[in-house]
Amino acid sequence: MGAQPHSGVLHALSFDVEEYFQVANFRGAFRREDWDGVPSRLSVGMDRILSLLDRRGARATFFWLGWVAERHPALVRRCLDAGHEIASHGYEHLFLVDLGRERFAQDLERTEDALRAAGAPRPVGFRASTFSLSRATWWAFDVLVERGYRYDSSVHPVSHPTYGVPDFDPGISRVEVAGGSILEFPVATRRALGRNWPVGGGGYFRLLPGWVTRRALAGLDREGRPAAFYLHPWELDPEQPRVAAPLTARWRHYLHLDRTLPRLEALLARFRFGTMAEALRERGHPV
Repeated sequence: MGAQPHSGVLHALSFDVEEYFQVANFRGAFRREDWDGVPSRLSVGMDRILSLLDRRGARATFFWLGWVAERHPALVRRCLDAGHEIASHGYEHLFLVDLGRERFAQDLERTEDALRAAGAPRPVGFRASTFSLSRATWWAFDVLVERGYRYDSSVHPVSHPTYGVPDFDPGISRVEVAGGSILEFPVATRRALGRNWPVGGGGYFRLLPGWVTRRALAGLDREGRPAAFYLHPWELDPEQPRVAAPLTARWRHYLHLDRTLPRLEALLARFRFGTMAEALRERGHPV
């Protein structure tokens, strides 16, 4: 087993566990009622992720869709056995604005049941589909607090056509609601030219040159600020089927999939990474 770097801030590494056919870019190509008929490729990306984390001696948080956990309980247990954290990504990748408050509570409960049935403890962390926790869906914090969640990683403090809260604190903060409070650990950004720029993974990690992400994390390291960094298992599966979808959707989804694994390995060789909960605890936020 490899070793993590000995110095620097502990950054949070996470993976949103979903199938390639469940992503927002392909909603028009795969009907919800057809999902069970699409061959799963989840194990391809998960095998590569878990092998890499084992080689580098790193732990991560896996935000599972409940639908996926029901169909792959052995993979949930494999994550647990390797010392990783299991958290909630909702049941079937619906935007919060489409769920509404009551259905969101039901969605969380259904996911919690799926994760516990797979052998995981009740999750204390949550990330919404496509960072869809915005000012318009701020009520989601109330629901999360009511259900006992300790932290969230759904607010992306950037300007984006479909998500984002650009004026939100880019660091770890506490959101106060009527029933209590919850920690918010946004995906990493860096401030430049009067705005926050996304440097915390996903498509931006594949689009931007590798040195951009490394330099951004190095800057956060110097400031003593942990980064929340995320990817998806399908981003480590360049052999996945090509879907008939709009050109821009295909470009965003398939761009540089072959670069994800070596770039991630380079980050793990240079920076310290752990679970979301571990990174929060190291900064004095018990969860």
